[in-house]
Amino acid sequence: MLQPPHQSLKAAAIVPAPRAPERDDQAGPWHSEAVCRRDEAGLFFAPSKEPTAARLSREQAAKRLCARCPVMVECREHALVMPEPYGVWGGLTAAERRVVLARRRRREAAGAGAPGVPGVPATAEAQPVPRIA
Repeated sequence: MLQPPHQSLKAAAIVPAPRAPERDDQAGPWHSEAVCRRDEAGLFFAPSKEPTAARLSREQAAKRLCARCPVMVECREHALVMPEPYGVWGGLTAAERRVVLARRRRREAAGAGAPGVPGVPATAEAQPVPRIA
């Protein structure tokens, strides 16, 4: 089951989530195991002048494929580090990746980085944000 976008963005901003199933060959390039290599590549990138409803539907279909991909975390991290400006990568749209990058930068600036995330120091545990009633 897919998480609501705000949940997956929070998790991606903190640390890459473990994925199952694990890849058999960790030495090979991650993209050789990507589910999208065997499925419709057009799902992951928008055609020009795509209507909003069609875009949202296409992105949800792409995210469903990402959710069952054994290299989703590697793909997401690639898209965040490069950064990839277009398309769905690792279950996130370009707009969602911008949010994740902004959150990571804020964490890094605050010194509350995420362990194991390149470029984000692991100096403190991420604390939950209190809700204001």
